[in-house]
Amino acid sequence: MFGVHPNDNKLTRRKKIVRLPIPQKAIIPLSQHIGAPNNPVVDVGDLVKTGQVIGRNDAFVSANVHATISGKVVAIEDHYTTMGTKCKSVVIESDGKDEWVELISNADLPAREKVMKLKEMGLVGMGGATFPTHVKLSPPEGKEIKKIILNGAECEPYLTCDNRLMIEDAEEIIKGLEIVMDISGCKEAYIGIEANKPNALRILKRASKKAFGINVVKIPQRYPQGAEKVLINTITGEWVPAGGLPIDIGIVVLNVGTTKAIYDAIVVGKPLVERVVTVTGDVHEPRNILARIGTPMDLLIEACKGYVNEPKKIISGGPMMGIAQFKDDSPIMKGSSGILVLNEINESAFEEKPCTRCAKCVDACPMNLLPVGLQKASRAGAFELTKNLNAMDCFECGCCAYVCPCKIPIVQLIKDAKNEIRKMGKK
Repeated sequence: MFGVHPNDNKLTRRKKIVRLPIPQKAIIPLSQHIGAPNNPVVDVGDLVKTGQVIGRNDAFVSANVHATISGKVVAIEDHYTTMGTKCKSVVIESDGKDEWVELISNADLPAREKVMKLKEMGLVGMGGATFPTHVKLSPPEGKEIKKIILNGAECEPYLTCDNRLMIEDAEEIIKGLEIVMDISGCKEAYIGIEANKPNALRILKRASKKAFGINVVKIPQRYPQGAEKVLINTITGEWVPAGGLPIDIGIVVLNVGTTKAIYDAIVVGKPLVERVVTVTGDVHEPRNILARIGTPMDLLIEACKGYVNEPKKIISGGPMMGIAQFKDDSPIMKGSSGILVLNEINESAFEEKPCTRCAKCVDACPMNLLPVGLQKASRAGAFELTKNLNAMDCFECGCCAYVCPCKIPIVQLIKDAKNEIRKMGKK
């Protein structure tokens, strides 16, 4: 059986979502999505309201960015983000008022206008992929959405933000799913939740009782159960073809957090300006925190009473697919699901040894790839070979590196190969 079974370490599974106070300063990256980066539509010195558009791009594959606090634009400059790269960002100094733009419901709009309204409201995949939601709900000509799957697996260790959303905001998630079904014309939907979330399963089953065509499904606890292609196979028995997308078999997968944001955007008229983040690991009081996008990470850590010990590693996301940070003041983004603090005791370095060709990485790979061959080809610079070995189908779950007894950084080598393949494509 593919995948792995790491200790889930869900330290915050019973911690209710708490709202973080408005930050004194928000650093809002203009590109928080896959696709064309936004251009600023404000200038230094402008006064802005919460929810006001501050960055947009007319390209189809893009999503607006909004002011997440009210106040004064004090800078538009490059800042490091939780992705480890620099991005042009709008820096807003709070006026302490949190004055919002007028929120107008979009519930009465025609279906197509609702879809494009999601771009205007800045909706992207909040499970981490950050693919613009309106693009997912706009299938290419000749394709149709036959099934919607909501991803409530949250299989990444430590993270519980989706679990708490399903428990605390179940009604809004169901209503958001009904909106998606309505605008897509889809009559069949599933919500996949791992077996280690019994409260979320129970509450969502109750909330969906009167909803037509929605099925809440308990799925096995296994990493990476939440990867969309794996989730599709688990729930429907179908496989997305190699090199393909879920829409190729008529399926769209959305994160439960995204669906809650869809409800907010369409029913309330509220743009995407905040999200739930799990802050956990070596902090005094691990929590699930509702924070404004652009809030520096260190403020969330302070809200958890600070570090227990001097951290050895701070990860944005979870331990399997998260990105290690070199500073703790990068801003929270739309795809920021967690902040994981690791110390000397629970995170240690490993010495790499030569590959023994044990094939454990092959057994663990959920995409039926050959990680052992991919890492060797990548190290040799044989990037055409890695392409032929379907390196681009790897979604970087990290199972291969997790099970490797020789501690080879397999997933990093595959990432390197994918970057080189992209460069080859541009040439």
